[in-house]
Amino acid sequence: MTPIRPRLASFVLAVAALAGPALAQQPQQLPTVKLNAGMHNIQAQVAQTFDQRQVGLMYRREMPSNEGMLFVFEEPSKQCFWMRNTLLPLTIAFVADDGTIVNLADMQPLSEASHCSAKPVRYALEMNQGWFAKRGIAPGAKLGGAPFSK
Repeated sequence: MTPIRPRLASFVLAVAALAGPALAQQPQQLPTVKLNAGMHNIQAQVAQTFDQRQVGLMYRREMPSNEGMLFVFEEPSKQCFWMRNTLLPLTIAFVADDGTIVNLADMQPLSEASHCSAKPVRYALEMNQGWFAKRGIAPGAKLGGAPFSK
């Protein structure tokens, strides 16, 4: 009689090895916060741990028009972003503690070009590319919401 357990264990390990990369490429689901830019509402997922910020919006194939991702850092510093494994064209707003947009940058899918804040910031908000421009939102505009109402 041939032992079944070693075969089963080998099968399970083989399936796990094949599924591992696929599972790693699943978009993360994070807590959300409601923000606004004047009369425009935003539902933003909040990435506040190192691991959450590292993954960001990677592997997503679509994002609803008024949704985005707010990156929260421990303290203001120069923040730089790239688009490795990110499939969507995005615009990033680098945001001061009081919600003021410091600068904006359009970012292309799968690019490793670096996009940095013009000065130290604690927040960065990624939205679908063109979201800010279509609404006339430029540097100097203020975002509202819980993170900025301190």
